[in-house]
Parts: sequence; C-alpha cells; structure tokens
Amino acid sequence: MIDLSCDDVNEKLPLLVLSRRIASGFFLAYIPWGPEFPSSFPSAQRQKAAAQLADKLKPFLSRNTAFVRFEPPWFFMDGAEQDIETEKLFLSAGFRRAAAAVQPPDTVIINLNYSPEEILSRMKPKWRYNISLAEKKGVSVNTCGADDMDIFYSLLMETAKRDGIAVHGIGYYRTLFELCAQDKESVSLRLYTASHENDTLAAIVVLFRGKDATYLYGASSNNKRSLMAPYALQWKAMKDAKEMGCANYDLFGIPPDEDPNHPMAGLYRFKTGFGGQIIHRAGTWDYPYKPVIYSIFSLAEKIRKKIMNLRKKKKSTTPP
Repeated sequence: MIDLSCDDVNEKLPLLVLSRRIASGFFLAYIPWGPEFPSSFPSAQRQKAAAQLADKLKPFLSRNTAFVRFEPPWFFMDGAEQDIETEKLFLSAGFRRAAAAVQPPDTVIINLNYSPEEILSRMKPKWRYNISLAEKKGVSVNTCGADDMDIFYSLLMETAKRDGIAVHGIGYYRTLFELCAQDKESVSLRLYTASHENDTLAAIVVLFRGKDATYLYGASSNNKRSLMAPYALQWKAMKDAKEMGCANYDLFGIPPDEDPNHPMAGLYRFKTGFGGQIIHRAGTWDYPYKPVIYSIFSLAEKIRKKIMNLRKKKKSTTPP
C-alpha cells in the first residue's frame, strides 16, 4: 500500500499496488479499484490526476516495470448517457485501453435497503419461482468455510469444463480465505453450498465488507440442475448481507449489454434477472512506462483474449 498525492488533489490517496512479472524480467504494476478520488473531485480531471499518480508512483517500482494498470471505480448507470469524452480524456492523459480487463467493468447491484419481500418483488417472475422451487424441493443452503474448499473446487472444475472457463489452482482460493481470516474486523468471506439429499449441487463465495457484499465465485454440478440450486444460494447470500447491514449486493460481472451472441450471454440473463441496477465502470486502463515492451505485451494479450472467447463460444454458457 502506497500513499501518494497529485497536483490536483491536496490529500494523499492510498493505492494498493500489486507487481507481477510478465516476461523476460519485465513487470506490470496493477492497481485494482483505484484511484478513488474524493467525492468532491471534478470528474473531468480524474484522468489527468491518475496520470500524475502514475508518474509519481514510478520511483517506488522496479526499474523494469513496463506499465501501470489502473481499474478505476468510477461508473455510470445503465440507461444514463455515458460521457463521450471519457475515452478521449484517458487517451489525452497518456493512457491506453487495456486489451483485457482484470476485473469486470460491468455488473449488477442489488439494493438491499428494502424488505425481503420488496427485494423479491423486483426480481423477474421466473427468478422468484426458481427460488421458491428450490425451497419446496428440499434444497438446503449451508454456510461453510475454508475447510470445505475441496467441495467447492470440485464443483468449480466441473463448471470450468462445462462452460470453457479458466480457473485458478485450489491454493489461490485457500489463500484468499486465509488473508480474509487475518482481517476479520474489516471483511468476512463466506462459502455457501447448496445440497439435496446427499448431493452437493452448487456453491458460491461471497465477500462482505462494510456496506457492500460481493459475489466473487460460483460453481455448480451437472447433477439435478432442475432443482435451481444457484438461485437458492444467491437469495440466501442476499438475506445474510442485509442482516449484516450491507446496503448493496454486487453480482460482480456481466457482459456490457444483452447480446445473445456474447459467449457469456447466459450469465447476463441469470444476473440481471435478480432485478438490480446495471452499472458500467470506467474499465481497465494502462499507463506505459516502456512503450515498446508494452506494445508487445498488449498484442499478446489481445491474441490470448480472442482464443479464450473462441473456446467459450464452443461451450453452452449456463448460470454457475
């Protein structure tokens, strides 16, 4: 964590900076969900200020850092007019749009400042029906922890094979739980599993932090899919989030629009059916320190993204 200030912001801004080796001794610096400027800061100056931060960050990084990657939390609501100058402002400040996003820029957020009945009423009728169906058919939802990681990972591998998605090794998810366990006062990470009789049908991982709950990962079995276990899981997590004082439940990641040809079109239908507000964040932007190395990396990233999309299109995309 590094605290920096820029010419246009009087106070210091905390930046979580992650460094990763990309190739041949070169590195990228990654800043997730940053920078987060004060609410009073003019939106038209954000890109310029972010570029200033990138320049001031350089001395803290390895000499072989090729670029710094920002994923700002700035967003606009679906249906609202997007600032057509946003991309021009990023480009004029020296940024380049990343070939691939690390975190999903588009998502659905459920407003939990309503009664459970009102939250349900905002969902599509089929979604309410599926939640009720899972309950009537005897699907039980349990709150678990890292001790049940093997169950979750087995379902995740089954999902990855079915939907053509890439997943981390099991150690990645174990580490995530270990890190959150060290910071119990600020965050809570829960693993939920949905079972029927002796079969575990689905699982999700949800992060609770302050007023926000975020659905991070989901997995499901090919078995008994008609019992709608993923719907029961999401509803349980939303109710828990509300009881914990959260105001928002972020379903964390959808395609940018309702395109039936998109490889993740099924995910769009699944998440938007819960009746939340669609938002679009600024996306992923890179600030090159070494333009030649950055151009080579960016080209390789574009090729990799195309290959991954082709693989996904060959699979039938279904809710996790």
